[in-house]
Amino acid sequence: MASNCVPIVDIASTDAESFGIGELSKELGVTPRALRFYEEEGLIAPTRDGATRIYSRRDRFRVAWILRGKNMGFSLDEIGELLDLYDVGDGGTTQRAVAALRCRAKVDNLRRQVADLQSMIDHLGRFADGLEAQRG
Repeated sequence: MASNCVPIVDIASTDAESFGIGELSKELGVTPRALRFYEEEGLIAPTRDGATRIYSRRDRFRVAWILRGKNMGFSLDEIGELLDLYDVGDGGTTQRAVAALRCRAKVDNLRRQVADLQSMIDHLGRFADGLEAQRG
């Protein structure tokens, strides 16, 4: 079964080797401020030409991971740990394995939350039924 937890960005989908902040923010649907924040947090490391940030294809890929990770409920610290695993030098094998384990743990946690919510819904429904019966 395929998982959408790990972001897939086709790094080769563009011939560009570098991007300005406006280009990258528009392409990925984030604000320039968000890109600067990710840089401040150490998640991406654009080079500079004077005051101008130059984002690489690697930065582009990392931002895509950040966005997917946030969408899946991971904290920026967790996302940073996963991003750093890519640099282990095994072609991303460790990163994918750890990401899969963490995604499975999140799935298990969400299933528990769904079960808890269903229990609350059932309890509230019975309570409301009882209150309505007493009005009767």
